[in-house]
Amino acid sequence: MKFSKKLTMATIATLALVGTAACSKSGSNSSSSSSEKIPSKITKQTTVVFWNAMPGVQGSTLRQLTNEFEKKNPKITIKLENQGTYNDLQAKINSTLQSPNNLPTITQAYPGWLWNAAQNKMLVDLTPYINNKNVGWGSAKASDIRSELLDGAKIKGTQYGIPFNKSIETLTYNKTMFKKYGIKKVPTTMEELKDVSETIYKKSNHKVVGAGFDSLSNYYTLGMKDEGVNFSDKINFTGATSKKVINFYADGIKKGYFRTAGSEHYLSGPFANEKVAMFVGTSAGEGFVKQGVGDKFTYDVAPRPGKYTLQQGTDIYMFNHASADQKAAAFKYIKFLVSKSSQIKWANATGYIPVNNAAIKSSEYKNNKSIKLPAKLEDAMKYLYSVPVAKNSNAAFQQLNTIQQNIYAAAQKGQNINSQIEAGKQKFDAAWKQ
Repeated sequence: MKFSKKLTMATIATLALVGTAACSKSGSNSSSSSSEKIPSKITKQTTVVFWNAMPGVQGSTLRQLTNEFEKKNPKITIKLENQGTYNDLQAKINSTLQSPNNLPTITQAYPGWLWNAAQNKMLVDLTPYINNKNVGWGSAKASDIRSELLDGAKIKGTQYGIPFNKSIETLTYNKTMFKKYGIKKVPTTMEELKDVSETIYKKSNHKVVGAGFDSLSNYYTLGMKDEGVNFSDKINFTGATSKKVINFYADGIKKGYFRTAGSEHYLSGPFANEKVAMFVGTSAGEGFVKQGVGDKFTYDVAPRPGKYTLQQGTDIYMFNHASADQKAAAFKYIKFLVSKSSQIKWANATGYIPVNNAAIKSSEYKNNKSIKLPAKLEDAMKYLYSVPVAKNSNAAFQQLNTIQQNIYAAAQKGQNINSQIEAGKQKFDAAWKQ
């Protein structure tokens, strides 16, 4: 399999953002509420169906962890059902919401996918399970899950999800090239990123682009957040703050020291081929960066320039149609997946970040020498931001990518981008109002 194809398969699952699946019909399909009695033990054979979108090593690692859980819990069977890509999984969930009893017990999902499901009371409020000492931890604090990640799995303030496979944006840079061009400080602000990019572009006689961002939606959202503006339908896309964020990137593209991923989708390829000196992308892709770079040069990773970084990846959500035993069994499984030991194995094998604080700080994770991120992760996670979950927020966030592609394509041609920003405002506003 070609490197670019493997990279696409692996990273599509962290960026924000189907076969036939068996129905989860074991046990009763009675609706439950937060007041439903949670079984203290699973005394009869119970099957939990888990829809996921984990390919390759992610899928095999999930299977290994699941086998370990089933050995410890012989009354519980976890039926892993891979639905393809994240787009496939989202489509499968959406189509099956029309027949709730055909939904799985639990699924991976972004919270924005499940806004309507939450409104229609099709999801389980997980707070009683978190607070239950038999199947849960007794409290959210006792779970040791990073609080910002837990908050990111809420819909309208209700804890419907538990964070599982998470990543953040980081800066990957060519350490060898930095030395060659006399760059002694890794950029920590956007202005420093610009300055270093310009320096490298000039000193390389315009052969090496300084930097770029894999996700244009992330770039805009975090650019606005760093300016004090949260992602919402109140954003004025043609306002002064919005134009400041857009023009910062567009000006760099016009002058040659910034670029977008374009048709290559990810900047890891140009980075490995020494066509770009650094890029901001998902931390979950580092294994593929390492593979692409090989012994050509030394790379390293650092926190994303700017104050905030975006927490990405999916959470695990539970559907209300499941029986009381299925729900309790499913939560025991979720608890196992986000435990310290499981998260260390998961993170070291897949490149996702641990959601468990003890795992993040553990020597087993920090001392992982096969990738660069573990030793830098605590600093990179100081200020996490999640795209707020609101009606049509997911659609608006996805629309940002296309809008900005059009803007920066015009910038690449040296055109005035104001007309593209005006057109972008119409599309952005329409996405919120659909």
